[in-house]
Amino acid sequence: MDSKNTEEDQSHNQRAVRLQKLHNLVEAGDNPYDGNCVQSHTSRQARSLYEELGVEETEEEVSVAGRIVTFRVMGKASFLKILDRDGMMQIYVKRDEIGEENYRLFKKLDLGDFIGVTGPLFVTRTGEITVRAQGYTLVCKALRPLPEKWHGLTDSDQIYRQRYLDLIVNQESRTRFQQRSSIIREIRSFLWERDFIEVETPMMQSVVGGAAARPFQTHFNALDCDFYLRIALELYLKRLLVGGMDRVFEIGRVFRNEGLSRRHNPEFTMLEAYQAYSDYRGMMELTQGLIQRAAESVLGKLQVKRPESEEEIDLSGDWREADYKDLVMEAVDDADWFALSRDDKLAKARNLGIEVDPELEDFEITNDVFEKLIEPTLVQPTFVTHIPVELCPLAKLNPEAPDTLDVFELCINGQEIAPAYSEQNDPLLQRKMFEEQVGGEVHNLDNDFLLALEHGMPPAGGMGLGIDRLVIFLTGAANIRDTILFPSLKPG
Repeated sequence: MDSKNTEEDQSHNQRAVRLQKLHNLVEAGDNPYDGNCVQSHTSRQARSLYEELGVEETEEEVSVAGRIVTFRVMGKASFLKILDRDGMMQIYVKRDEIGEENYRLFKKLDLGDFIGVTGPLFVTRTGEITVRAQGYTLVCKALRPLPEKWHGLTDSDQIYRQRYLDLIVNQESRTRFQQRSSIIREIRSFLWERDFIEVETPMMQSVVGGAAARPFQTHFNALDCDFYLRIALELYLKRLLVGGMDRVFEIGRVFRNEGLSRRHNPEFTMLEAYQAYSDYRGMMELTQGLIQRAAESVLGKLQVKRPESEEEIDLSGDWREADYKDLVMEAVDDADWFALSRDDKLAKARNLGIEVDPELEDFEITNDVFEKLIEPTLVQPTFVTHIPVELCPLAKLNPEAPDTLDVFELCINGQEIAPAYSEQNDPLLQRKMFEEQVGGEVHNLDNDFLLALEHGMPPAGGMGLGIDRLVIFLTGAANIRDTILFPSLKPG
């Protein structure tokens, strides 16, 4: 018999047993779903309290609550462990202390049930801080069992589809998502301390802009017109610069109807921040300080170990700057690369073992080489500067090299983490760059943004940071799906 079917059969049988237990409780007038309990301490707080008191057994009672994850029932006394948001807490239950009838009912509890327990703290002979139960309350009966090996869930499809089970049984996952929350909190604090205002902009937009990506499309029934889920936050945030909000940021969901990979999910989280009277160099300082702050706060250090490697990434000190063209010429070992014809670039790329779409334009071939040959080697923090002008229509031209932009792409751990620009605020030049980008599809122009720009936008620096990629880097995740609680999946 298929092992999966066997597990399902066992789960079904256990559900029937648990349903009968629930029926018996309700018949006796004790419906656990109507109950609640007081939680005076989490597991961590209870342990800290015992360590502060420093006595063999405390007289002060604590009330803890959580899900039963281990259960060792003996004759007159039992040990179990409950799981709460801070971890596990051991409970000692003795028949003579809670009463014979309560102990009889206690032994009918199952793994996965939620209970509240009250009693003093003591330490066992093995040195584990434990609650000596004086009473307990069942507050939720679990009708389904935990995974067979509750201490570990390894099937990736089940992990992503049933994230709640993953969070119950995998400490690594719980820790990673707690760290994700801490990273976002530190980002907000960092920006608030610098007088940035957090705002919200529309997720549904009549014209997509701010990036080159395929959008998700929907129909707005009330307005009887098509809308798109946003692919970037940029254009609405820059409207706020026009309106006099000099420092703004948003942390929000962005949607791109494109491929899935270890580093790409169609729905992901972005930070975008814009600061008037700054530029891309100002954004360098902001971005470096923000990432260092997040790492220091969450990890307690500025050195991050690469997964499956002994190499450490050092976030301290000043980060390297490298010119885009210099990196390309060095990687292809050809100082004349940018003077080659499109066909010669295609041929040379193939000789380097790089698969390049022959339909790509000249600048796209070069960028494909950069992304496949160079970016994976940029492990230590590197600001890649002076990006070719064709790659971004929203940034200012570099005055010393007009075929490049005042832009950087921050690469860490072999992938782009954050791009930043000196924002284009010339409305006429901005319109021209937009028109070149969309070609003949003038209906894709965001004329409302261009109208806003004609009212005047101060010089500004802007920065985007992929939150999921930052979490991958700081927590050592192997896959972007490991950093998103509910990643995009095909219905199953």
